[in-house]
Amino acid sequence: MNKPKQLTFPWSKPNKSSLDEFYFDEANHELKKILDTDDDTFLYGIKKTGKTYLLQALCNKYADIDKMSLYLPLAEASQLDAKILDGVEHMDIICVDDIDLIEGFKNWETAIFNLINNCQTSGCRLIFGSSKNSSTINFSLNDLKSRVRKIDQIEVFPISDSNLSSAFEEISKHRSIIIGDKELNYLLTYTERSISSLTNILNKLDELSIQQKRKITIPLIKEII
Repeated sequence: MNKPKQLTFPWSKPNKSSLDEFYFDEANHELKKILDTDDDTFLYGIKKTGKTYLLQALCNKYADIDKMSLYLPLAEASQLDAKILDGVEHMDIICVDDIDLIEGFKNWETAIFNLINNCQTSGCRLIFGSSKNSSTINFSLNDLKSRVRKIDQIEVFPISDSNLSSAFEEISKHRSIIIGDKELNYLLTYTERSISSLTNILNKLDELSIQQKRKITIPLIKEII
């Protein structure tokens, strides 16, 4: 029986996330180098800097080369029994999003602690995403605190305002989505100035323009925002 490239859970859904389409500006050059290694990594940073996108993109990268991956969003998965993690260490990579959200939930803290230990034995790569630096997460399980803080930490910085236009243009080009300067300026003026929000809007615009067979214009943008 063939093993799936990506393990399917209730929260799983197709996504187009790709490391090639993530805009790494100067502040995140070191981040790009680390993601290209095989090292366990703890990504942290303020919300809407693209951490979730990066975790999903890493899973897609592994799946594309016939390796097994699992994206685990704890915002959703923590509502389920922590036993769903039993035996997943056979994957090639596991990306755990929002690890700070299980702070104080001992069943999930224990499950993640066991996952780290099991992955160290199996050789599965672990990538964590968090809105907090690991030193500020107050896990009730001291052993988990110790394990997580030993993992290499790197901050994901927001794209500077001066680079947002270039980032959006580059992402659009990679996706073969045509958007004019006037439309881009409208988006930057009337929407939240974060790459996460802009990318979400771009995805919606692309889908709507295909469905309605229309170019991306300001009237179309107004239907989205």
